[in-house]
Amino acid sequence: MTDGEFKPYVPASTSMPELTVKALLLGVVMAIVLGAANAYLGMKVGLTVAATFPAAVVAMAALRVFKGNILEENIARTTASVGESLVAGAIFTIPAFVISGAWPEFNLRDAILIMGIGGVLGVLFVIILRRTLVVEADLQFPESVAAAEIVKAGQKGQTGAGLVFAAMGVAAVWEMIKNAAGTQLIQDSLTRFVHFGRSSIDILGRKIEYSGGILLATPEASPMVMGVGFIVGLRISSVLFCGAVTGWLLLVPLAIFLNPSLAPIGEASGYIDLAVEIWFKQIRPLAVGTMIVSAFYTLYTLRGSLLNGIQKAVAGFGGGSEGGEVERTDKDLNIKGVFLAIGVMAIPMFLLYRYFSASTGPALLLTVVMLILGILFAAVAGYLVGLVGNSNNPISGLTLSALVISAVLMVMMGVTGVHGVAAVLGVAGVVCCAAGVAGDMMQDFKVGHILGGTPWRMQIGEIIGVVAAAIVLPVLLMVLDEAYTIGSVALPAPQAGLMALMAQGIVGGEMAWPLVIVGMLFGVALILIKAPAPMLIAVGMYLPFQTTSAVFAGGVIRAILDWFMKKKNATEEEQKKGENSGILVASGLIAGQSLMAVLLAFVVLFEQAKLGLAEGEHLLPHFGHSFGLSLLVYPLLLGLLVWLPLKRMRN
Repeated sequence: MTDGEFKPYVPASTSMPELTVKALLLGVVMAIVLGAANAYLGMKVGLTVAATFPAAVVAMAALRVFKGNILEENIARTTASVGESLVAGAIFTIPAFVISGAWPEFNLRDAILIMGIGGVLGVLFVIILRRTLVVEADLQFPESVAAAEIVKAGQKGQTGAGLVFAAMGVAAVWEMIKNAAGTQLIQDSLTRFVHFGRSSIDILGRKIEYSGGILLATPEASPMVMGVGFIVGLRISSVLFCGAVTGWLLLVPLAIFLNPSLAPIGEASGYIDLAVEIWFKQIRPLAVGTMIVSAFYTLYTLRGSLLNGIQKAVAGFGGGSEGGEVERTDKDLNIKGVFLAIGVMAIPMFLLYRYFSASTGPALLLTVVMLILGILFAAVAGYLVGLVGNSNNPISGLTLSALVISAVLMVMMGVTGVHGVAAVLGVAGVVCCAAGVAGDMMQDFKVGHILGGTPWRMQIGEIIGVVAAAIVLPVLLMVLDEAYTIGSVALPAPQAGLMALMAQGIVGGEMAWPLVIVGMLFGVALILIKAPAPMLIAVGMYLPFQTTSAVFAGGVIRAILDWFMKKKNATEEEQKKGENSGILVASGLIAGQSLMAVLLAFVVLFEQAKLGLAEGEHLLPHFGHSFGLSLLVYPLLLGLLVWLPLKRMRN
């Protein structure tokens, strides 16, 4: 599609209110709220969901009350979605400071600086590339087209906001009943260790008796986690679950059998503790090795797209919208001002790296490296979003590449230990935030391009959203860490664990190389047999079994919906309506339970301060008294995610 053939929904000649106070305020509030939800979700499950769809729906519903128009809705949506994208980049790296020990405790100031610098640079980089990738490149932008269609449909009738808010309420009540002090009604999961019996073996003339078995657990009773599985679908959730089966039902039992001296004496609960300990200290480092190989293999398989993205970036340097008469729908912020702003942002970035590395030369080198990698990776992220959508943007692989490059440079310059680890994670954090924002913004620009939004106004909205999110969301990350402990079973943060282990291993010399190398060889084996998505398999091994099996349960529910739609001979339009309804409900479930978990984290801190409880001790139990009540989650979700979409499909 060439620019000359394209006609936006709102013509360029039409002038209407766009960058208004009400649109910006709504966008900033949604950026913080949706960012908070994704912060908890990402560290809990290892996946985030794009905020473009729920943000579009909520913006339409809210601004309709205040008589807002479609372009104001576009500004609110694009300002809101940047909160999700910024926190998606942040949770891959900032928790690594805590996990690696580079921060003895969560450092709020440094987190704000990393997110602010990375987010603003991501916006500035994408402004340079907007016309090249959105207008001139022949990219499909599948998710952008879908979001634009939802907005267009909202101008003619129902917005679907009722589905989102109702699902948010249901999930929030569920989380409150499950975890609030004094209720203790719903148990997350039922865990049992099944013995395979006792046996003996002669080794070098010694008779050794041993016993073993397997740890079985039910899926977590979580509308949020199952909602993630519903959105990603059966295929992706199945691959993730394969990793859980490999880690928990193969490698953990194997470790118990091969190490008879580890067998606990007493009840089965001792075996449960042993299995969790083996997973935490042996299987997770092995999974990290698989993630490393998988990340670089992903980049290798996308090498053609990556090179094209880099070429587009170089070509985009000569672009811009200066000179001559420019239509409203094609006008960016002044390109010279953008380059000047990038130079200005390099100053606080250098000072931050100087503080981390405690050395001027390495800090200057890291600043140059970050600027080069930032613009290239922003181009790559934007290109891949146009190709396969923002949900498949491999920013973790891009960030890992930046981390490895920075770590090698720091070792070469003699910066090691805690300072080296912090400096390397600082580069990774800024690059990851920039790439995350870049991918999301490119998707937003395409939506705005289809609807007829004004690019420079959207760009101002994005900068405001980034700054607001960078100030507020680190506070929420700190609260989540103090309430649930980042890196624990409750909040595993798998990608951040990978970044921490890599930084410690290369710069700090603390990597568990034998386990990591075994994991890397396992990753090679997965690639050789052409296993689908080795990275997802590794993430499945890294996460608790209850979580991954719940994601799989959500994927099965999505498959049930698809089966019923096919059985009812639904038309393509009806299927699309049913799927959109289900996705909106799932988005509401994710947002509702995530936000309630964040709210309860504040309750934890309040109770600690009020009652003088020790750190890590609080009144919110992780497990309740009744597992039977947790089974209610299945008929509840079948009603919300299958029956309701089917009903709306035919309505």
